[in-house]
Amino acid sequence: MTIFKEIVDEEFLTISETKELLADIEAERAMDEERELRYELARAIEHVNRFTVLEPEEAQNLVDDLQELEKVDEATAYKIANLLPRNRDELRSVYAQQRYTLSGDELDEILNVLAQYV
Repeated sequence: MTIFKEIVDEEFLTISETKELLADIEAERAMDEERELRYELARAIEHVNRFTVLEPEEAQNLVDDLQELEKVDEATAYKIANLLPRNRDELRSVYAQQRYTLSGDELDEILNVLAQYV
């Protein structure tokens, strides 16, 4: 007998939103002295604390602004908002697995939107 896990729902989150969710989980676990933080959870909390730059509202506004651009879909907008690439090369790496490449003007347009938030 094989057991498969099924994806019931999928939602994209910015790292800022993830930080808030993990902070709630951490606070809940801290109130129960018998429950420890699992290694994976502790590492995830450490990661979001280290790499969160924007506030959740700012990050969501950035995602919304990025989605208004022609070559930025929802998944890519969240990836860009989480990574906050600083130059064309870093931004190209976000698009490395896409079947198309962006022109210099398209890259600059995305970087200009990012410059408003960072």
